[in-house]
Amino acid sequence: MMNKLMLIFELQKTQKKTKALLSFVPFLCLLWFSSFLIGCGGNTSSAKVETLDNVETLETTKTSLPTIPIYESFDEMAHIFQYQNDTTYIINFWATWCKPCVEELPYFEDIHKKYANQPVKVILVSLDFKTHIETKLLPFIKENKLESEVISLVDSDANSWIDKVDTNWDGAIPITIVYNKNKRKYIGEQFANHDELESILKTFL
Repeated sequence: MMNKLMLIFELQKTQKKTKALLSFVPFLCLLWFSSFLIGCGGNTSSAKVETLDNVETLETTKTSLPTIPIYESFDEMAHIFQYQNDTTYIINFWATWCKPCVEELPYFEDIHKKYANQPVKVILVSLDFKTHIETKLLPFIKENKLESEVISLVDSDANSWIDKVDTNWDGAIPITIVYNKNKRKYIGEQFANHDELESILKTFL
């Protein structure tokens, strides 16, 4: 009888311990889950900070780029060929993807600086694709510290406006137009050096 009672007592003790353990399990689960949420929350906060930092860096880069006029059609910028004043205009058509164009850009920059106090104006008309303005053209202007006026022409219907620039132009670049109210000259090839460009300019002054 005693053995049976002890067995029953031990069984009851075991059942109580089991119940106690079972009642403690939800608490452990809750504690673990809370820790998990806190951990995830921390990671999420870090991820948000990194994302914001990346966005701020991107925005800072974009806002630090120069701004230039962008013309959707040639007619919007045709006035730069029609000035009737005492200034001599040097208008160069170029693009960042055109190696000969890039090679001669320093000559125009030199003229811009050398004749800064004279009635001479250099205008660089970029024919870079519209989708490349922010990714290629503006960074190029900044990296090369171009001081001449740069404008962008994104009119893809070149056949409709090439002849308006000059009937001798076959569409290849670089080309340069030098003009004032008295005369005009078309140069349909790359300048060999700075002196070649300046010698043409002097015939206008």
